[in-house]
Amino acid sequence: MSISEKEPIAAIATPIGEGGIAVLRVSGRGSIEKVQQIFRGADLRNQASHTAHFGRIVDSEDRIVDEVLVSLFKAPKSYTGEETVEISCHGGILVTQKVLETILRTGVRAAEAGEFTQRAFLNGKLGLEQAEAVADLIHARSLKAVEAANQQLSGSLGVYIRQFRQQIIDATAMIELELDFIEEDVEFANKEALQKLLEELQKAIRELLHSYEAGRLIKDGIRTVLVGRPNAGKSTLLNALIGSERAIVTDIAGTTRDTVDAEWNYGGLLFRLIDTAGLRQTEDLVEAEGVKRSQKAVQEADVVVYLKDVRTPFTEAEQKEIQALQDSAPQTPMLFVTTQIDRMQPSTADAQSEHSLTQTIASDPNWSNYEHLQISAETEEGLDTLKELVKEQAMQQAHYDGASLLVTSSRHRDAIEKTLQYVDSALMGLATNLTGDFLSIDLRAALQQLGAITGEITNEDILDSIFSRFCIGK
Repeated sequence: MSISEKEPIAAIATPIGEGGIAVLRVSGRGSIEKVQQIFRGADLRNQASHTAHFGRIVDSEDRIVDEVLVSLFKAPKSYTGEETVEISCHGGILVTQKVLETILRTGVRAAEAGEFTQRAFLNGKLGLEQAEAVADLIHARSLKAVEAANQQLSGSLGVYIRQFRQQIIDATAMIELELDFIEEDVEFANKEALQKLLEELQKAIRELLHSYEAGRLIKDGIRTVLVGRPNAGKSTLLNALIGSERAIVTDIAGTTRDTVDAEWNYGGLLFRLIDTAGLRQTEDLVEAEGVKRSQKAVQEADVVVYLKDVRTPFTEAEQKEIQALQDSAPQTPMLFVTTQIDRMQPSTADAQSEHSLTQTIASDPNWSNYEHLQISAETEEGLDTLKELVKEQAMQQAHYDGASLLVTSSRHRDAIEKTLQYVDSALMGLATNLTGDFLSIDLRAALQQLGAITGEITNEDILDSIFSRFCIGK
């Protein structure tokens, strides 16, 4: 793809605030010439690419705005593929804004969100899937999300998708060769080879599609919902996990009336902890609404942690509530945890209560797939085990092995799903002796879906949607 000859654009590329330095980026036709107009130092027009030059930015009356370091990147060896200048100035809010205003007065246009990366894509410096990874990298909230974004930014997904496209192109060529000689009544010479090729492609696409669930959890975070009866220790556990007093904790039942969300990083993953209202029958309209929201949170959860105060008896009503939660989200892993073991007194009554609880769990086949452990959020006893179990349950459910190529974008997932549908349709047509022109329609549609992922086939609406997620300056 040829380098674009677009007008120069400028933006602040670092977060607005006070710091040691700020970086402003100028890119487009004549960027060096524009910056030279306001720069006092070496003649930038005569300098080599990838060099840095100290000097001063001055305003229209030749007054010093700031001392800066200017870095030059000549086309096509820049991020955007265009002539680019990066200006490092002092990091104050006012001085940075003043430098930008001085640049814009030379006739440079203020950049729109994501416009630098969009130009990098249009100039063939990045595939569309790599451009999206730039935004994912910027917005990553966990180490695993950073790793997944870097994997996509490296081009791994694009290489895999292009291999799929080449296989489909080969299959389409076999079919259209027959169409070219339809009057000679030439039939498939390699029908078995075509079927084998499509079946292998079908299997590979399904495997890639299955990686989306793990990719979603890594990118968006694992929704971990804490549920249980009032005063079961849900809020105390949430506070213990995140290390701050995010949720209000009292001995009064029903203190939590609505869901309370908090982010927690563990093992390189982001967990979105959700503390819910205690499950019970109540006449209080506000608390009843909180219970409904608790039930909805369970249905949307990736992992459910059911908390039970070890000092209270395990009732039949509670068991029905747990079964109802299980029925509402049958595919969601649930951990069963007894809490506040630090407050359990070694009396006969309490010992019998704990024995009763253990017996109930052991005799109920519905608990056979649940992990059960005892913890104290106050003393942190059992917390490390709970953390590992939550992590394992979430990622095992998503079949994540830590090394596989991941699909993290819902846009990519949708395109891969449609590709699979077209490949399935082509295989079905092949099995029923459908004519080549109909098979070719399905395969070409599959090609278009895969091309939409890498940007080989796209439109303005898709590009606008993707790059609107970026910050100004990137």
